[in-house]
Amino acid sequence: MRLCTASEVMSFDRYAIDQLGVPGVVLMENAGRACSNLFADKYNNYSPGSVLVLAGRGNNGGDGYVMARILSERGWRVTTLVLGLEEAIAGDAKVMLNIIRKLGLPISFISDISSLQNSFVEVSPALIIDAIFGTGLNSDVRGLQAEAITLINASTAPVFAVDIPSGVDGSTGRVCGLAVEADLTATFDHAKIGHGSQPGAAYAGDLEVVDIGIPLTGRKDFSSNVHLLEELEVHTLLPVRSAVGHKGKFGHLLVLAGSPGKTGAAALAGNAAVRSGCGLVTVATPAAVHDIIEVKLTEAMSTPLADQNGLLSLPAKAQIEQLLVDRQALAVGPGLGQSPELAELIKLLVTSQTVPMVIDADGLNLLAGQLECLQGRSDQPLILTPHPGEMARLTGLTVSEIEANRFEVAQNFAAKYSVVLVLKGARTLIAAPDGRVNINTTGNDGLASGGSGDVLTGLIGGLLAQGMDDFSAATLAVWLHGRAAELVADLQGTAGMAASDLLPQLPVARQGLLEGVC
Repeated sequence: MRLCTASEVMSFDRYAIDQLGVPGVVLMENAGRACSNLFADKYNNYSPGSVLVLAGRGNNGGDGYVMARILSERGWRVTTLVLGLEEAIAGDAKVMLNIIRKLGLPISFISDISSLQNSFVEVSPALIIDAIFGTGLNSDVRGLQAEAITLINASTAPVFAVDIPSGVDGSTGRVCGLAVEADLTATFDHAKIGHGSQPGAAYAGDLEVVDIGIPLTGRKDFSSNVHLLEELEVHTLLPVRSAVGHKGKFGHLLVLAGSPGKTGAAALAGNAAVRSGCGLVTVATPAAVHDIIEVKLTEAMSTPLADQNGLLSLPAKAQIEQLLVDRQALAVGPGLGQSPELAELIKLLVTSQTVPMVIDADGLNLLAGQLECLQGRSDQPLILTPHPGEMARLTGLTVSEIEANRFEVAQNFAAKYSVVLVLKGARTLIAAPDGRVNINTTGNDGLASGGSGDVLTGLIGGLLAQGMDDFSAATLAVWLHGRAAELVADLQGTAGMAASDLLPQLPVARQGLLEGVC
């Protein structure tokens, strides 16, 4: 699903109004009517009310006035509270306000917090319609509007959001201080980035896109390239496999991983690469733990590398370069550990790599503080896969700062360092240097366990080795990884899900996507 920014959808409105001559009040009427139809269908068992419309001073409030009128005509008991003085309402919203005033529908203008609190108690709504702010909001909510959102969220009544939950930045998903926690959101023409990207996605509840009559013909295309991943889109990324191919035709991945106490991470990454469809996988690990790795791997091969105190050392660089001669991709990081010498090794590999590369886990922590090497590397594809904690170490931001604005953080980092960035978490983001962003929709809380990231690393590396480009490989891997977790949950639930449980489900997820039965 293609997502747009707030400014893009505003330009669609302006095109219809200014160039095609579609009156703004017509679009507002269409929006309010489409919302009313969805509202009545969803909450039919609540009829005839009572319904509280909380309206702002702008066009979002105007949509709310239309809903108040239409739902009242259909027998619902609707009360409208306008957050502001009547003289502050202008334009198309004023037209719709005048209609419900002339019809004598219950409406009050609220200018202070005390009056708002009293009115909220008096109405005691069974259902709430949030029409306070639209997608144009990009500054923190304060004062009367903040109190209104607080009251909405404290209520047990189901909440219907018009266009976007008030308080969510439509272009990024950032929460502007606080936001309405909606159960159902109706948005117009196209879903926005704020609906699909966390944390905003968590506030939208069920999302429905409704048509409000903006003609498609002749309007400008999207300037942004952001997608909320759907099965059909991901299906197109699947690499073609020849029926007469052999293991040498499906790529050979080299995995650098493991250290004392962390051999499981190396094994998970290697075994996940095997499950990716990769023809051959070699796990290169410190000599001190090589014998352990050999026991844990069956299909994947292994090889020992020079080490010091169980961690890879600088002499391993020559060995790695020799191994890469016959490999199509390199995965680095799971369970590597930390040391100054290892950090130097990672920097040298990044700047001299000759194959596509994915870095995760300890590899990311080793990069922290020396990101200049990312800008001085060769032109081969590089994928970084941090969780929020690792992203904090890479950027110097706090985890809370990253989680509050995931979309912009990921997009900006990918552009600055010319990497594909996979920012893991609910609604994992895959950001490319050219501004493309894919937002994943698969997965569950079962992935919140040690080792699941190592599986993803091996899966991405395996797809890179099969010849996929970096953005496509990262996107497909993230989707399949999440889908595998869903398949495991179908069998046993999410509590107690282990990373190794994902491995046998990876090819099942891939085959399901191939056959279109996911």
